[in-house]
Amino acid sequence: MTSTAVLPSAVRRLLPADPLLRRLALMSLVNTVGNGLFVTVSVLFLTRSVGLTPSRIALGLSVAGVCGVFAGVPMGRLADRVGSKRLLMVVGPLEALAVLGYAFVHSFAAFVALACVATVLERGAAAVRSALIARTLPAETQVRSRSLLRSVMNAGLVVGSGGAALALQSDSYAGYVTMMVLDAASFLGATALLAGLPDRDPTVRRTTGPQAPVAPVGRRTVLRDRRYLLVTVLHALLELQLPVLTVGIPLWIVLATDAPAAVVAAVDVVNCLLVVVFQVRASRGVDDVPSAARACARGGLLLAGGCLLYAAAGSGPAAVATAAVLVGALVHSLGELLTSAGGWTLSLDLADPRSHGEYQGVFMSGQAAAHVIGPLVISLTVVAHGAVGWAVLAGVFVLAGAALQAAVRHTEQPAAIG
Repeated sequence: MTSTAVLPSAVRRLLPADPLLRRLALMSLVNTVGNGLFVTVSVLFLTRSVGLTPSRIALGLSVAGVCGVFAGVPMGRLADRVGSKRLLMVVGPLEALAVLGYAFVHSFAAFVALACVATVLERGAAAVRSALIARTLPAETQVRSRSLLRSVMNAGLVVGSGGAALALQSDSYAGYVTMMVLDAASFLGATALLAGLPDRDPTVRRTTGPQAPVAPVGRRTVLRDRRYLLVTVLHALLELQLPVLTVGIPLWIVLATDAPAAVVAAVDVVNCLLVVVFQVRASRGVDDVPSAARACARGGLLLAGGCLLYAAAGSGPAAVATAAVLVGALVHSLGELLTSAGGWTLSLDLADPRSHGEYQGVFMSGQAAAHVIGPLVISLTVVAHGAVGWAVLAGVFVLAGAALQAAVRHTEQPAAIG
């Protein structure tokens, strides 16, 4: 992949001058390079070295995904009680141990148990990191900072995936375990960088001015915050774009178009490079609830346009199919950039800042649920009904974006709880 050669220099340019944000970016980079190493080889390791069938791997990962959906809220609540940094200092080494545990898996039952533990830690850590960012960085720079962190994360995944090529080429137990050890080391490295971040009291509200303590009296509970839950569900529908990208497009290309199978890899490259290069730019102007909702609505329209282009690829020769898929991936990726930027702002600005862990846990759980049910949605739409299924998905994206904008149209202050 030619893009991997230029990514290290691109990553260096992405790292910001602000010391706090730079440390957060380095944490993300170290962690995602390790994740890229492991994710790239994990399925082959489980089939070639452990002896599991692809269907059993898929079943185990599905069970783990369901477990992960329920990890965000309890981990977020715990972060509100003990502090995000303190909790991540414990979770990071546990994630390292979980990755190393795969080297000792020799049965399906052990694989499922370990995958559930690893996924719970991963999903929970994502919610806690989101709360950590909310408490560490100034409110007015949150969206731009998260955009930069997402760009760095994607660059790290590509670098890690490229580095895993050596293990794939050797196709040996030792090579696969080496990737696990490096991934475990990345968790420990990220934890070491985390230790240098300043501590933030969970009961301190972060504002555009000096920080001021906020009494816990009157703290909102996310499970009673109807508007936040509605926004979470609607944004989760927009998050179906990820299974479309990772499951729907590969299946569609192979089963229903004349495009060569190599186009699947090209779609991944297009998506990753666009996120690395343009995520920060896409977040400009997304700085309050109304602008975030507009970004999600526009993103939903673009995602729908991508679906219709994918559908068109099923009724043309190889050259036309290839062009339709690649243009669709471009439009899809632009929609992803907007919905991501809008989602970050909504998840933060609609939350009670005294309960960021709990609120971010719910929002992340919504995303996780979309990713878990996404393959089933793809099966019931695209795989079962072809172009009609793509049209249904396009309608879901348009309606979800429009409904989300309507749900927050008159938002000025956090909604009353009732």
